[in-house]
Amino acid sequence: MFRRESSIPLRGSAASLCNNLSVLPLPARNLTHFGVVRGASAQLLSAAPEGVPLAQRQLFAKQGAGVSPAFITQVHWCTLPFRVLVVLTSFKGIQMYEADGSVMVYWHALNSGEASPAPAMFARGIAASGQFICVGTWSGRVLVFDIPVKGPNIVLCEELTGHQAPITDIATEPTQAQDCVADMVTADDSGLLCIWRSGPEFKLLTSIPGFGVPCPSVRLWQGIVAAGYGNGKVHLYEASTGSLQVQISAHARAISALDLAPEVGKLLSAAEDTFVHLWKLSRNTESGGIEVEHCHGECVPDTQVCGARFCDPAGSSFAVTGYDLAEILRFRSV
Repeated sequence: MFRRESSIPLRGSAASLCNNLSVLPLPARNLTHFGVVRGASAQLLSAAPEGVPLAQRQLFAKQGAGVSPAFITQVHWCTLPFRVLVVLTSFKGIQMYEADGSVMVYWHALNSGEASPAPAMFARGIAASGQFICVGTWSGRVLVFDIPVKGPNIVLCEELTGHQAPITDIATEPTQAQDCVADMVTADDSGLLCIWRSGPEFKLLTSIPGFGVPCPSVRLWQGIVAAGYGNGKVHLYEASTGSLQVQISAHARAISALDLAPEVGKLLSAAEDTFVHLWKLSRNTESGGIEVEHCHGECVPDTQVCGARFCDPAGSSFAVTGYDLAEILRFRSV
């Protein structure tokens, strides 16, 4: 069971975007960082366990060329082996900051290298994999940036081309970099999933065809791909083969966010139907098949939930954002 904790106030409502919450726990400092998108700005907050915000910072989308507003599409902390960066994606480009948002270390304009810019450019889908940060784009390309140990000398080193529709989300999982180990999955608006092996050269291992329904959120855990779809269903696939193992009728409306607690295999699903559900993933010790157990359900009344994340790797607490909701709701196990 989970109980409601004191919420964290925001300066305004979270934008109606999928995956609109990023969380960076800092257990050594007894703090948690939260990031939420609101229009052309992103709010970064630091809060102690009792919920009192200790610091707030607003980051704004860099305009780039043109006069149209540069709305932000996602904010996400990327934890690399040697540093942490906060990444913003927008209609204009990709911005990377030091972890506290104090210094912008890199800017990538989306129209760079394009002969004729598309009418609706945007970036969306952010994940760290080893020394790389991967960011999805409206064209279906995934941009791979090589991140140095320190400083701003970030290099766009590769572009992955497995998708034809706009990228919606990217998920990664640390591995020991063995051959044929799937450690990254990308999703797009058509529902197509691409499973990759990362490294100095990324390799496409397999693709899982879509079925006409967008896949707004995806996660990866111990060889299991969890994909949330616009029809409210969660599919669990074997990452090694792409085969469908479990289908969960999790929600009555489109799923807006998934998250996984890596230490225990808990899956968090949130949707536009006002509900957040927790599931326990495991493998059958004899057959090796994927098993699922429903652990908890939470309703956020009259709210279009747009973000949900665990606040610790053990899944003992989670946070939720919603459209027209000027606070971050927090829940902790009892």
